[in-house]
Amino acid sequence: MRNSIITREQLLKARETLSKLVHKTPVFSSEVIDKKVGANLYFKCENFQKTGSFKFRGASYAVNQLGSDQKKNGVTTHSSGNHGQALAKAAQLANIKAYIVMPENAPTVKKQAVRGYGAEVIICESTQAAREKTCSGIQEKTGATFIPPYDDENVVLGQSTAAQELIDQTEGLDYLLAPVGGGGLLSGTLMAAKYFSPNTKVIGSEPKGADDAYRSIKTGKRLPQENPQTIADGLRTSLGEINFEIIRENIDQILTVEEDTIIKALKMIHHHLKIMAEPSCAVPLAAILENKRHFEGKNVGIIISGGNVDLDVYYESLK
Repeated sequence: MRNSIITREQLLKARETLSKLVHKTPVFSSEVIDKKVGANLYFKCENFQKTGSFKFRGASYAVNQLGSDQKKNGVTTHSSGNHGQALAKAAQLANIKAYIVMPENAPTVKKQAVRGYGAEVIICESTQAAREKTCSGIQEKTGATFIPPYDDENVVLGQSTAAQELIDQTEGLDYLLAPVGGGGLLSGTLMAAKYFSPNTKVIGSEPKGADDAYRSIKTGKRLPQENPQTIADGLRTSLGEINFEIIRENIDQILTVEEDTIIKALKMIHHHLKIMAEPSCAVPLAAILENKRHFEGKNVGIIISGGNVDLDVYYESLK
């Protein structure tokens, strides 16, 4: 492994800072799942985090690191999902203003959640260009600081604390798996393992229908997501620049998985762990299901990234 731009001291600072702001989420296991896969799995349940996902860690640390003048003008971002909710809550706890740009096709329940955390929701057309333009306009008008969902060092440092906790909550992890979309969680996980559990191999996992990280690492250059097709909606975004550099320098492997396996893994999580999890959370378990020999007899940590399921859609699918 080559040297990283992130240091051990920065990781420890993030852990100490967030110890007062975030939940130390539990680690679950299931004898039934262990028998099915032939390995010992430890699920770090970030679905129990504030706002329902690991995103609260990165948003909270990014807000915490702002200067007093920046805080006066508030923060802004564009998001249709977990990052918007996380930033809204982080701003609420810091007693600063938050402006969250959301596309018009964002689920009503998520718009309501963001408003519920006290943020101002600005609706725009459902295109990336419209989201970015609207957000830029808010920055010019209010002076608010833009907080990216993953392509930011402080966000990565915040996300690293999930893996830091998991390493402390378990013993002798052979592997640590995290899903990869924009790369914030995987980047932070890699840094945590590098400094606090160097014998643990970190593996990224993503759907075959949204495999930009796999292709980027294979070619050595960051490639955009192209028409992603996957149930794992949280992984449809493209890899960030900072995240790509960290992943390229430190990753052991990225495994891609089939949609049917993601659904199978999601059902296993629901049935045996008895928790609400998003489809993106099931991708690491899917990677193990498709590569059982690789993990046979090993101790494996998995980060369950979030549990913000749109129940209206879920219940409709049951009819």
